[in-house]
Amino acid sequence: MQPVVRALNVLQALSNRPDGMTLQELHLELGVPLGSMHRILGVLREQRFVSRSPIDLRYFLGPAVRDLTEKNVSETGGMQSLTTVVRELSQATGETVFLTELHGSEAICVSLVEGVYPLRLFVRLGQVMPMNAAAAARILLAYLSPEVAAELLGSHGLDEFTPSSPHTVESVVARFPDIRERGYDIAANELDEGVWAVAAPIFTSTGRVTASVTLAGSASRFATADSRDATIRSVTDAAARMSTLLGWSPGV
Repeated sequence: MQPVVRALNVLQALSNRPDGMTLQELHLELGVPLGSMHRILGVLREQRFVSRSPIDLRYFLGPAVRDLTEKNVSETGGMQSLTTVVRELSQATGETVFLTELHGSEAICVSLVEGVYPLRLFVRLGQVMPMNAAAAARILLAYLSPEVAAELLGSHGLDEFTPSSPHTVESVVARFPDIRERGYDIAANELDEGVWAVAAPIFTSTGRVTASVTLAGSASRFATADSRDATIRSVTDAAARMSTLLGWSPGV
């Protein structure tokens, strides 16, 4: 039973540290020998309960923890409340809508509702999103410090998914000021050919961006400025609603 208790203690410790913890910090806080702690973390990483940043080697709660909480929290709070808004936005627009969170150094799709229109998309539930080509991931990076965002981008392969994909650290970082000023990001034919997507940030009560909400659909359905503007408003309104559910107040 001791390894199980120790693993649970690790998850509890990480739940109190959104900035992550190093192996040494976990060893000191929990009093577990370094060798044992290393083995516990290895198993938790393998099962996706923990993720580790390749930059500073800090450990964070992984996507499997979110999977558990999404299935068990009430309809009035937490992740389930956000998923309800995702579902409502998809039903209102007919388009595919999904949530993305940053776990360690990876942007992961943690909730997805497919639209009524046929659409071939890169993203799937649990998908690691490309840092350079996905608006969902760029939103998360845009609200980090420039140094951390550049390091995260540099730690990933910046693949060219389409001819429109930004594929250098500099070209992605250059977008961040506009993203923060507008409050959203757009990916037009950058991850999937013929797909237009808009993503907006979701804030916590402390003003930290905890996730992004993205709507994606066939570019042909967003051919006019009016259709794009209306969809941007729908997504940013949904993001603001989700942020309110997490205790965020604009200007506070």
